[in-house]
This record gives sequence, structure tokens and C-alpha cells, in this order.
Amino acid sequence: MQGLNSAVRSEPHMRLHMLAAIGVLVAGFLFDVTKTEWCLLAGSIGLVITAEIFNTSLETLTNLVSPEHNPLAGKTKDLAAAAVLVAAITAAIVGLIIFIPYLLKLFTTD
Repeated sequence: MQGLNSAVRSEPHMRLHMLAAIGVLVAGFLFDVTKTEWCLLAGSIGLVITAEIFNTSLETLTNLVSPEHNPLAGKTKDLAAAAVLVAAITAAIVGLIIFIPYLLKLFTTD
């Protein structure tokens, strides 16, 4: 829990991911998503938060072992950040696939 707490307190992007996760959870309850959809949403949230924690740990370690500018250190940080980006895009796609039909149903009249 100390690592999660540290990530939330020190990383603005982690706070943004947590806020997005809360929004997804609220939307899930409001739209009464299915158990399968809950599993996909929970997995997506977990994927993004895990990727952000790994990114933060790799950046911290990189700063420790290479305090001076180093192209390989920069590449390491870029790769870790790219993993978070891929996870976030994947989660957004899952969210769109799940929530667009609910939103269309909400805004269309039959």
C-alpha cells in the first residue's frame, strides 16, 4: 500500500488515472453494466494503474542510476511512458465499446 500511496501522492498522472477510474466506476453503476463488462472495466483500470506504477518505478530507478543526461536513460523513460500510453488507449477503447451503446440508448428515443 505504501507504493500505491507514494504513486498517488507524487505523480500527477496517477491522480488523473485514479480520477478517471472513479468516473468509470460511477458510469458503470449508473448504466448497470453486466458482470462481463465489469470484469473488462476492472481489468482495464488495473492495467493502466499497474503500467503507471511500473513507469514511475522505472523513472525513479533511472534517475538514481543515471542522474546525468544519458540517451539510454531517456530511452528507458520513453519506453516506460509508452507502455502507459498503450495501456490508457486500450482502456479507452474498452470503455468506448462498453459505454457507447448505453449512451446511444440513453439519447435515442424509440
